[in-house]
Amino acid sequence: MADQSSTITLNIGTQRVAAAVFETSKSGELVLKAYDDEKILADPATDAARPAQIRAAISELVGRLGLKGKARYAISGQSVFIRFVKLPPLDDDNIEQLVTFEAQQHVPFPLEEVVWDYEILESGGEKEVVIVAIKGEALEEINEGVDDAGLGTAEVDVSPMALYNAFRAAYPDIDEPVLLIDVGAKTSDLLYIEGNRFFTRSANVGGAAVSTAIAKEFDVPFVEAEAHKTHGGLVALGGGHTEQLDEATAALAMCIRNAMTRLATEIPRTTNYYRSQHGGSAPKRVFLAGGGANLPYAKEFFEEKLRLPVDYFNPLPAITVGSEVDTERLSKEAHTMGELIGLGLRGSGRSRLNIDLVPAKVGEARAAEKRKPLFIAAAALLMLGALVGGVFKWQAANKAREEADKLARIADELQQPAQAIDRQVKKQQKLENVASIYVGAERSRTFWLDAFDELSNAFASEFVWITDMDPVAAYQPFAEKPLETPKSVVKKDFGRTAYGGEGLENVTITIKGTRPRDPDRKVAASVNALRLKGFWLNSKSNTKGQNVVYDLLARLQENAKEGGSHFKFSVKRDGKDVELENSQLVPKIDAAPKEGEYAAYFELILPLSREVRPR
Repeated sequence: MADQSSTITLNIGTQRVAAAVFETSKSGELVLKAYDDEKILADPATDAARPAQIRAAISELVGRLGLKGKARYAISGQSVFIRFVKLPPLDDDNIEQLVTFEAQQHVPFPLEEVVWDYEILESGGEKEVVIVAIKGEALEEINEGVDDAGLGTAEVDVSPMALYNAFRAAYPDIDEPVLLIDVGAKTSDLLYIEGNRFFTRSANVGGAAVSTAIAKEFDVPFVEAEAHKTHGGLVALGGGHTEQLDEATAALAMCIRNAMTRLATEIPRTTNYYRSQHGGSAPKRVFLAGGGANLPYAKEFFEEKLRLPVDYFNPLPAITVGSEVDTERLSKEAHTMGELIGLGLRGSGRSRLNIDLVPAKVGEARAAEKRKPLFIAAAALLMLGALVGGVFKWQAANKAREEADKLARIADELQQPAQAIDRQVKKQQKLENVASIYVGAERSRTFWLDAFDELSNAFASEFVWITDMDPVAAYQPFAEKPLETPKSVVKKDFGRTAYGGEGLENVTITIKGTRPRDPDRKVAASVNALRLKGFWLNSKSNTKGQNVVYDLLARLQENAKEGGSHFKFSVKRDGKDVELENSQLVPKIDAAPKEGEYAAYFELILPLSREVRPR
């Protein structure tokens, strides 16, 4: 099916793997020649088997479509770390060095352990860079699935960037701010597109979360819940919409609505973050994409919640459809094809963002291809040298002596400039030390903003609300009474502190002397945890009771395992990583409200990923 002039694209998701073949016509149009997909069960209980399922799905598509050659593929936004960073005005010659420095500050792993790339975004005269990184081991595992299916790797893109390229090609005349919601299986990518401005963020709500909610609500296995959602599910709307449905369908629709409300709640938070931290504008239109948007009344649900016009994303205007493709199926699934078309645009040179995460194996192969002409030339020269070496041996020896004398004179002449360069290098090192101080201050400034944003995302629930958030110091999870050790760094009467007065407590810890004669020292303690206080709602709709608090805590713990979190729930003890238990994190949680009250009290201790000085 695919020859050397074709572009093979793969969209590797959690619940679906899709493939397409494109060709570029003589007029420059991108022509879709073939398309198919393969479904995967997104049951969280089968996560360990997912790589094998993805490999099988890719192999099935390769055989079915007859694919041969190298593929451009996209991986989901949840698998990568994406950060948008504004750059100071610099010459283009310094961009590479500055972006590398920024990547070292923002990527939560050593750069030698990740594969990363960046793209410069220019808007309103400012330069902003989007940095994309993925753990090298995770990328290699995905790439092995492509290799095992008999395909090579041309480029590795990320779903949000491929979607952005498809949107820009399909809607070139839209200049107003828009929000593209890509509802995936595990997460939903929120893409804010405004002129040349672009921003994306993932929300931890997707189709699998809806199926999980159905499974818990009706006490059925995940597979059965997925079938109920796919074949009889719909999103309940407000205004008595479910009164016209039978009891079972209405209950299912309300369960789906409650699960989808988590995503609708996250969107305004992300919009506010985009506007306050990145200077963007609120969207005026919304587009829906992804398999999770297939639910009936999903469009009307988002219109009701967001109070904005909502349409399904259609990337097909960016391409021409070949005669071999089933157009009826294509029209039904157009909103799920954005990534494939965005990748196809990369092959035709019509993409705006060009992220390429190069697996180690692919990088080595590319380097070998570049070196091949040099190896051939070197071999030819070696053979030529062997033929004439005897004749010119004496002349070469004399020439070598002359060159050695010449190099010795040059070395003497360069001695003085070398000393000047050394002085400049030392000066540069001093400047870098100063810069690192400012970078550290900037990271500390944004730490709390990002931590609160992560916390609000994880605790998005209509049954739980937080009434008090208190930074604490000296939290020791393995102390005799771990939940009594944290001390607040905020004075109890800080609200009555006079203007300019000190609102922080002077919390100290005792450092034992290293030698018998050394006295103990008291030093200022750093903030290493947050104490949360709040209430959980006792109502018929909250079927989990107090466990709803533990579910929200588990969501934070899952974020920490995936990396990039501002909280940590494991500590080093005796050289091993030890996971903290709920008894070390939950000082108090009432099993039921007090008489005459509708909500019950809870209190949590959340350890921070790094200590923060209170002053």
